[in-house]
Amino acid sequence: MEDIRNTIVQTIKATLADNDVVLKAELTDASVLLESGLDSLGFAIVVAELESELGFDPFVAMENPVYPKTLQDFVTIYEGHGKGSN
Repeated sequence: MEDIRNTIVQTIKATLADNDVVLKAELTDASVLLESGLDSLGFAIVVAELESELGFDPFVAMENPVYPKTLQDFVTIYEGHGKGSN
């Protein structure tokens, strides 16, 4: 599952860079997504990029979609709804 985490981190960093947002600190599992510079539009872009990269959107599959607070929350959602899970 480390591949999913790495893909998510790289996608977030690329999205921030594309929008000229500089990370104030390295992304860790405890990083609060809204404090990373990733706003709701950025979040949507990341999810769309991840769907292209990973081949699925876990938020579509969720009965009650939630906005993840931390990077770990985000990774857990992808790991729990990835291809082959359930």
